[in-house]
Amino acid sequence: SPRIQTDFGLVSLLFCTHRHDYCVLGAGPAGLQMGYFLSQTQRDYIILERNSGPGSFFNVYPRHRKLISINKVYTGRRNPEFNLRHDWNSLLSDRPDLLFKRVSTQLYPRADALPRYLSLFAEELGLRIKYGVDIGKIHVSEPAFHGGHGYRLTDQNGLEYTCGILLVCTGLWVPQEVNFFGSELVEGYESIPVDPEEYRGQAVLILGKGNSAFETAQSILGRASRIHLYSPSPVRLAWQTHYVGDLRAVNNELLDTYQLKSLDGLVEGGLEEIAIVRYDSEERNKSSRRKKHGSVEMKGRGQLYLTLDELLDNQNKTLAFSPMTLPGYHNDNFSLRQPYDRVIRCLGFRFNFSIFEGAASLLHSGMARGRLPAVTAWYEGKGTPGLFVLGTASHSRDYRSSAGGFIHGFRYTIRAVHWILEQRYHNRAWPTTKLQTTQLLSWLLRRVNEASGPYQMFGVLGDIVLLRGSHFEYLEEFPLQALAQFSTLSGHRVTKSGMLVLVMQYGLNRTDTLGSGRAESEWTWAWRSNFLHPVLYYYSTIPTEQEMKHRPAGWPLPRPKAIHHMIEDFLTEWDGPMSHIQPLRRFLEHCLQTDLRAFYAESCFRFSLTYREPPIFCRLGYLKKQGVIGNRKLWQHAREAGLMPTHHDSGTPKEDMSFQNYITKAAASVASGMNFHL
Repeated sequence: SPRIQTDFGLVSLLFCTHRHDYCVLGAGPAGLQMGYFLSQTQRDYIILERNSGPGSFFNVYPRHRKLISINKVYTGRRNPEFNLRHDWNSLLSDRPDLLFKRVSTQLYPRADALPRYLSLFAEELGLRIKYGVDIGKIHVSEPAFHGGHGYRLTDQNGLEYTCGILLVCTGLWVPQEVNFFGSELVEGYESIPVDPEEYRGQAVLILGKGNSAFETAQSILGRASRIHLYSPSPVRLAWQTHYVGDLRAVNNELLDTYQLKSLDGLVEGGLEEIAIVRYDSEERNKSSRRKKHGSVEMKGRGQLYLTLDELLDNQNKTLAFSPMTLPGYHNDNFSLRQPYDRVIRCLGFRFNFSIFEGAASLLHSGMARGRLPAVTAWYEGKGTPGLFVLGTASHSRDYRSSAGGFIHGFRYTIRAVHWILEQRYHNRAWPTTKLQTTQLLSWLLRRVNEASGPYQMFGVLGDIVLLRGSHFEYLEEFPLQALAQFSTLSGHRVTKSGMLVLVMQYGLNRTDTLGSGRAESEWTWAWRSNFLHPVLYYYSTIPTEQEMKHRPAGWPLPRPKAIHHMIEDFLTEWDGPMSHIQPLRRFLEHCLQTDLRAFYAESCFRFSLTYREPPIFCRLGYLKKQGVIGNRKLWQHAREAGLMPTHHDSGTPKEDMSFQNYITKAAASVASGMNFHL
């Protein structure tokens, strides 16, 4: 009957299984970024999202609706790669118009702009997303397309999705809590009122000193009577630590009111040792006059007191409140002795481990107090082959040291993981650019002055230069901590000529980041640079896993055969002929044992007659009839530098205007090494 057929269809629907090669869990920024790369290589994938649209986290957070990710639209440059250095919200794509500035040009945009941008990104690129799928359980399943086991995901309706590779992009969304006596009296950041008028005249204690805590404090600064922030660690300022997750200046107005003694303040102390107790309102109503017990005044201005758990009556903590249970009774100068009207928890978020079961269970990382899953250097879950953790949840690899927990960082690590997946499961080697060795200097200068990936993921992603004698292969943005597995992960090998690794990193010298002498300007002291600057490592062989493990403290890589720091630059433009280009060229010549200078055809002709082996520029250019014709200005410069006879006038060619623009720009770099010899 039709009724039976309908019921049978419902049963089939309930028990059907959707199979894909790749399952992407979560349609936030990380999920959409990976979805884009999978669609570009035409892989079989599906993005599963429990809400009705992408980026749903940002529909709620931050609670006070202001992002702290920089959106610097006006850089004075037209180079799109360079501009990504200062665009912290856009995702990577082949669409130059699909950038965050389409929805906002504010330096610190409203949070609502991010879901709008992510919706545009998903729709215009046609990403395959299935909304309303709330995955509640993840198990290991039967063998997958790559020969190993796969994963089985079960949603709220009992529908199952199986995939060979599981890419977890769920971010951190479970509020971090600390259990202590009276924690039920504490309000959570996720549910507090955001109207400042709700806090008029109130004394507020905030647990935490991160951006969410200071964001909350800043929103009520003009309404609350006093605000105290309490946590185990002192406040860490991003402009001092260079870590974007530390307190940003856009949120730190309370530091002024604290240091200028205007009733607000910061206090350090353990969260596990405290207790929050309520002053009994019935007892307070019995007498309206002020009571003083020992050294503690019960003024009735607030309800909640912070005390220490060790002072409570362990036998009957429900009747805990009395003068002797408060620290102020024992120390009349106790910082937090006055009562509060509200206590608010702003301790950040943690990863949701609960949906992973059995062999699919993810381990807790030792970083960030176990809030993050443990992953390998190539972002695969430890003990869960074929399960990769991407986006904010992968931040354990560079916690408090780089930008991997934020869009402007993980968009590059996701691209790196995609190329690892292509090599491992589809036998496609990591893409490289093959160029002649004579172009190595100019190519490196281009990368250090434009590339956004190593610039944002400093100390984590680096460019690899595979030296091949007369040519080199350039591989961009490889995870540095996976360098020991380079050949396996990339599909490329290192020859006896060795390899160079280009890394952007901060200096190890601790200094006053706003004090005098904070920066170096003399290139001979480049190794003492404190701010972000390029560093090149030269290895004759790939570092081993043991060498990676025992690298010097603070170093992204083990000690190399040779190392070169490019002096830090106030403008972050490493293009000075004497300060940047010439020292870099000399370093490369030392590693390659060859002359990398550029020469005119006449000089190459003379070298060919007087040397057994002319410079590589002449061998790859002049001797193959590929020399560049000079103009009158450059000929004059060559004569003054002693590279050509002064009487060489009769043969001076006429101006070649077709090369005019190119030669003018190249003159400085060509001339930078004219008076130096190996």
